[in-house]
Amino acid sequence: MAKKKRVSFSFRTLLIILTAILVGYVIYQNWPDILETLDHLQDANWFVLVLLIPEQLFMYYACGQVFFSYLKHQRNVKKFSNGEILRISTELNFVNHAIPAGGIGGLAFLTYRLKPFNVSAGQSSFLYIFRYAITTVINYLQALIAIVILLALGLIPEGAMWIIPVALLMNAGVGLGLGLIIYIASNKKRINFFAILVERFTGWVTRIFTFGRRKKMIKDEKVRDYFADIHQSLKIAKDNKRYLKGPIWWGVIYSFCEIGTYWIVAMSLGRPELLPFIMVGEAIGSVFDGIVPYGLYELGMAGVMIALGVDFPTATIVTVMTRVFTLLFTIVSGSVPYYQAIRGKNGQSNAN
Repeated sequence: MAKKKRVSFSFRTLLIILTAILVGYVIYQNWPDILETLDHLQDANWFVLVLLIPEQLFMYYACGQVFFSYLKHQRNVKKFSNGEILRISTELNFVNHAIPAGGIGGLAFLTYRLKPFNVSAGQSSFLYIFRYAITTVINYLQALIAIVILLALGLIPEGAMWIIPVALLMNAGVGLGLGLIIYIASNKKRINFFAILVERFTGWVTRIFTFGRRKKMIKDEKVRDYFADIHQSLKIAKDNKRYLKGPIWWGVIYSFCEIGTYWIVAMSLGRPELLPFIMVGEAIGSVFDGIVPYGLYELGMAGVMIALGVDFPTATIVTVMTRVFTLLFTIVSGSVPYYQAIRGKNGQSNAN
């Protein structure tokens, strides 16, 4: 038993060290942006910028409620407090920023973090995909509203009209992808067939990286149980659609908070009129969110704002400052809870 405990501790220590290295790498990569932000702080209204603190915390809480407002209806899931909702969401946000793995790291951490609450890996994956689906739909609607406003006010340059179909097609593409996932997961035969494909693919990858010395890294039974769990979670949600009302409303709030973060920075610089431009840029940037490394989200957003006629300095300053503030706030607010969670010292309630 002692040996097993030592191996577990070593893995946790290695994970903490690896995360610290990745955080250092993210800060190093963003160091020029940090310096640029410091240069522009004198131009910002600090009374407005301070609003980012409660706004960010509320956004984390809204993100957590997308998951927990659904889980509270599940009989097997343990009870949780508002503090635990905020804490887990803060940790999750930290992981998504610290580990540039296109959202995969966040899904793995969420699965690990919710396991003590009797939430299975399939349920965690279902909720993770569901949250992304909600925010995609909301961002799509927000982009439509913003585009109508910009067209009505005549604020879109003639040479930038191409951005409209691009924004709509990109979000529609993500919607189709999510629809395909739902189509596969909603049918037991289709999900079983997909599980077999995953088994063969993971086996092929394992044989390549182990030079044929190992045939499988994951047991076939675990893969099939995982996808069967996703299928069952989707079936429960379809049979109990009233359970989805809470997550949908919290998803709407979360999406508006994402836009609000950029808008607060824009207002601190005396540019509140940038709101509709931010809404369109955020809609396209959100396509990259969760599927590409951190950084391209903001790059795509700034590019769209510039294409829509926002001057280059303003678009880049707003984007860079928001990126730096959210990155630093994420590290400050999430690093300690994350390390405590990895070490098993998260203070989780044992209420049943």
